[in-house]
Formats: sequence, structure tokens, C-alpha cells
Amino acid sequence: MESTIKAPRGTRDVLGDESWKWTHVLNVCRDVAGDFGYSEVLLPIFEHTELFSRGIGDTTDVVEKEMYTFIDKGDRSITLRPELTASMVRSYLEHDMKRAPQPVKLWSAGPMFRYERPQKGRYRQFWQIDFEILGAQSPMADLETIDTSMEIYRRLGLTNLQVLINSVGCPNCRHAYRDALKRFLESGPGLDALCETCQGRFERNPLRILDCKKPACREATEDAPAIWDSLCDECRSHFEDVNRGLSRIGADVKLDKRLVRGLDYYTKTAYEILAGELGAQNAVCGGGRYDNLAEAIGGPHVPGVGFASGIERIVITLEGQGVFLGEKPKTEVYVVTASSDFAIEASALAHELRASKLSAGTDYAGRGMKAQMKQAAASGADFVCIIGEDEAASGTVSVKNMSNGEQRSIPRNEAAAKLVLWREERNR
Repeated sequence: MESTIKAPRGTRDVLGDESWKWTHVLNVCRDVAGDFGYSEVLLPIFEHTELFSRGIGDTTDVVEKEMYTFIDKGDRSITLRPELTASMVRSYLEHDMKRAPQPVKLWSAGPMFRYERPQKGRYRQFWQIDFEILGAQSPMADLETIDTSMEIYRRLGLTNLQVLINSVGCPNCRHAYRDALKRFLESGPGLDALCETCQGRFERNPLRILDCKKPACREATEDAPAIWDSLCDECRSHFEDVNRGLSRIGADVKLDKRLVRGLDYYTKTAYEILAGELGAQNAVCGGGRYDNLAEAIGGPHVPGVGFASGIERIVITLEGQGVFLGEKPKTEVYVVTASSDFAIEASALAHELRASKLSAGTDYAGRGMKAQMKQAAASGADFVCIIGEDEAASGTVSVKNMSNGEQRSIPRNEAAAKLVLWREERNR
């Protein structure tokens, strides 16, 4: 006997006991997007590999180790998207959005794919929300981006939000900082103490060494110079304006010289949002500015800034803080029949209830009335509508309130309207 096929490692089924929480998060994101003037876009799940190798950077872990890439039937190299920013910029360029009033503010949500070691809150297929402002150079666009992400978490109910922020400069001042960082690592035991991966990064992308989580690498870079000491006048002014704006809106801000993010397209602002208490803090989003990404993928200069946040991580953090996520959807009204002779009438009543925007269920298995009542209770129904010989003869339906056991008879043609009214009364 062949073994049962299971989902691939690093993927999972999000079932009904959890999916409603995702819907809640997405609804809050959609509301915030509307309040901040973002338009929702739906983008392809796969793109030409070149979009990511040129856009993200071919020395990043994402491109080197984590992408799902294959050759399609047209002999083209295709990659399942590992993130959305490059796709957003590609769409902006392809559809000539530069002709629209600037900036263009876009948001999206959907599955991403990275070949990583699966762990709690991190999967090889994972969902992200993504917000981008394209065509704005102002530091106030950075401020609004950070404020947008914080507003999502505020509305979801997360507490103790903190902004970790850094500037990674522009290509000009970053070059000076790269030299300073390399001199620091070469001057002592730091270079030899680095892990194999970071030793490989030394020549290609030394800033990524700062982001390594291995204890030896963190110890070796503890006294490394801060990049803000190497910023050019423009980058320094931009960074100061963003920080003044964050102070003005009351954000809790912490400068973090290690924060460089894992993608090469970042310029100037890089940030993360932490949410937690009693020291158990979690990064729930990351983002920043990427003024050279459009040019890297073959377009004109288009400044941009945005953030992404994993839905799995958001839900885990919400549950960890004991945040109320609303109630799991349930059946509001269950239609029970005294015999299968009234099955068609039960389906007709369920149809009317649903048309009145009541969640309704009924039996399809020919169960007895006692078993149907048991099924109604298991479904969590607030009301049960009973149709039997007496009800059919009198043009009525018996309605039982499952919370207090009260039962009353009402005209069949008023059932939907009455139940809508009772639901409203119950929810007040």
C-alpha cells in the first residue's frame, strides 16, 4: 500500500481553526491601507529570476541559497517570488505608473517562497503583507511608511511597539563605511573570529557581517564603527528628519548600528518594528528605503520606501500577547426537520436566511431530529429553526434560542427578518 501524500516540508495547511485570524489581520491591513491612501495590487507568484538576482542582489542569502528557481518549458529561468518589493517596482515600471500623480502607493498580500530551515513562525511558503511608496524622495515618506506599519499593529492591539532604525547610507557614503568596517575587522582578531559565511562576505558585502546572529560574529563586531558616522550630508540630513518626525508622532525609537537588513537594494533608512513586553520582544516587520532598485532592474531612477510583515509572525505575536482576535466564525442558525419529508423546505429556509446575511446550516445526512439537535449544538448555533408536521400545516417555524432554551412559533414568511432582528438585539 502506498503511503499517504503529505504537504512538503516547510509548508502547512492553514485550517479553519486559524484562517479566520489571518482574515482579521488582512481586514485591518485593508482598512489601514484605505486610510493612508494605498491601492491594492495582485501580482504574479513567479517572476523572471533576473528580477531578483539584479534587484535583491546576487550576494544576498536570499539569492544565493533560498530561492526556488526552475527552468520552464520555454527554457526560461523562473523563480517563485521570495519577496514583493522587486515585483512592486517591476509592476510600477511595466505599467508606466510614473505618468500617474506621484507618489504611487501600493500594497499587496500573498505567499512568498524561501528555502530556509523550517521553524516556528518561519516556513518555506509564508504569507506577507507589503506596503510601498514609489516616486517620493522625501524623508516624510519614510516617516509615513513607519507610521503605517505601526498603525496596523496598534489597531490589531499589539503593545510596547518600538522602532529599531538605522541608515545604510547611499552608494557614495556606504563605500566609505565599507572601507572603515573592513579596516576595523582587519586590525584585530575580528576577521579570523568570523564564521565561514561572514568571511565570505568580507569582500563582497561586509555590511551583512553586522547582521549575523552567531555569537562569535556579534562579539567580533561589538566595537565596530557605526555607519551614521560615515554618512554624507544628504543622508545624514535625511536620517535626522526621519528621526525628528518619529519623535513628533511619539514613537519609541532605538538606533541600532547593526540593522542593515538582508537585501542589497536598501539605501538610507532601514528599520524594524518590535512588539513585546518583559524583554520578550519580536520583530513583526522590516523595511526601509530603496532609491536604486528601479535602476538595478533596468528602469529610470524611481525612489521608493516600504515594508513587509509576515502574517504568521503577526498572529503568533498577537496570541503571545493575549490580544483578542475576535470570534471564530460559526453557524448562527441551524434548520432542523422532524423527518426527511421536510428536507426541501429546510433547504429553502436556509437559502432565505443566507440571503439575509445569516450564517445558516442544515442536515444533509438524513439524521433523526435528536441527532440534528446535537449537530446544531456542536455547530455553535445561536438559534435552531424546527420544521415538522405542525409547522408545515400552520405555515410557521419553531425557533429555539440555544442560550436560554426558550422556544417560540413565528410565521414562516417572517423567519429571516425576525432572526436578523434577534441577532442584532443579542449583539448589542
